[in-house]
Amino acid sequence: MKRFKLFIPAILALCLMGQTVWAQKAYVTDEFRISLRRGPSIENKILKFLPSGQIVEVSESQEGWCRITVSEGENSNLQGWVLSRYLISRLPWEIQAKSLIKENALLKERLASIEKKQTGTIRLEQDLTNTINTLTKENKDLRSSERIKWLAIGALVLLCGLIIGQLLGGQQKKRKSYIIS
Repeated sequence: MKRFKLFIPAILALCLMGQTVWAQKAYVTDEFRISLRRGPSIENKILKFLPSGQIVEVSESQEGWCRITVSEGENSNLQGWVLSRYLISRLPWEIQAKSLIKENALLKERLASIEKKQTGTIRLEQDLTNTINTLTKENKDLRSSERIKWLAIGALVLLCGLIIGQLLGGQQKKRKSYIIS
């Protein structure tokens, strides 16, 4: 009995320890601004803040800093220094994602267009199949009616021949009877 009294609190404690902690999901953003400075140190004056995805041309690198040129318009270029760790050679993920979203939308439109054409093609195929089946049946019916027509003509010719044979045969019997007697 003593063991049973200790066993229940131990089981209860294990159950309560196994409960999960609910946490909210969060993501770190990759959108930030970097400072363009007059010289290669943090003591130099900030000329401008550059947003993520800004296209720059690197002309020089030294001690973790890069000298860059930023195009601000058709005729004006701004030169300065930024920390090298903030520069990447690939297209930023945000720009890639936007590009892929646009491409996905275009592909969905093309797919819808192709499916619409395919549906029209399937309907056309069904219509053609129905037309072929109808024409085949009509052709068989015409051939059958043509055979019946020729059979009827043949029966009529035979009937006419029998009638003519009976008429001519009856006249010949009459002639023979005149000759014999």
